[in-house]
Amino acid sequence: MTTASRLDFAIDIARQAGNFAKAHFDAFDSLIIESKGHQDLVSNADKDTETLIRAAIEEHWPDDGIVGEEHGRKHGTTGYDWVIDPIDGTANFVRGIPQWCVAIAVAREGSAVIGVINEPCSGELFHASLDGGAFCNGKPIRASIARDIGEGSVGTGFSGRVHGANIVRAVDRIVTGGGVFFRNASGALMLAYTAGGRLLGYIEEHMNSWDCIAGLLMIREAGGIIVEPDPATSLDNGTVVIAGGPNVFAAIKDIADDCFEL
Repeated sequence: MTTASRLDFAIDIARQAGNFAKAHFDAFDSLIIESKGHQDLVSNADKDTETLIRAAIEEHWPDDGIVGEEHGRKHGTTGYDWVIDPIDGTANFVRGIPQWCVAIAVAREGSAVIGVINEPCSGELFHASLDGGAFCNGKPIRASIARDIGEGSVGTGFSGRVHGANIVRAVDRIVTGGGVFFRNASGALMLAYTAGGRLLGYIEEHMNSWDCIAGLLMIREAGGIIVEPDPATSLDNGTVVIAGGPNVFAAIKDIADDCFEL
């Protein structure tokens, strides 16, 4: 079966999963919440949403692999892997902040060929496919054509896996360069916003694959530039994320190269 048929399925299941998670979000005060580490939360909604997605994949694509944030790795035999973040932005989700999304990617031999990011609270669904363009609610999107970081905001991400001082230096570089830094606690959404030209770019020293490969594909398909994840390692080990519009990517990469331990 082709990548195109998986794209249609990915969009459909992302919508279903978004509706399912939104029902939990609307009753967020009854969620069961656990901590996986510093500022790393998980709720019963995360686990149950991933279970829903995985069950649908197992039914329709039983020989494909799965990489999920909450329920781990299943190796397949087709060369295709489904990469799932059931709720990216859990810290927002559990506190009633409507900035979270369902992120689903499909990788072929380790490289993303499909990306879908569904933000149920806004009703926006972003999708992209390799050599097929990038879209929001079916309309084509383009990365920013700004020529200077002073013309907009750069998304920034941070996790406890890296030294906090590094992103502080990067933010200082952005601000002293005339720009503005942006963070909404959902890396996948910020990557989608970069693909749509709302942000000039995005940097994070390390992201897990389920947080970023859908959005990185969108940025590339929207005319932006990215540091390509290593297909041999990124699904299981994550990757640095540096992305931006074509005219500001070099400046954004210079900041990341200078501030991150790459």
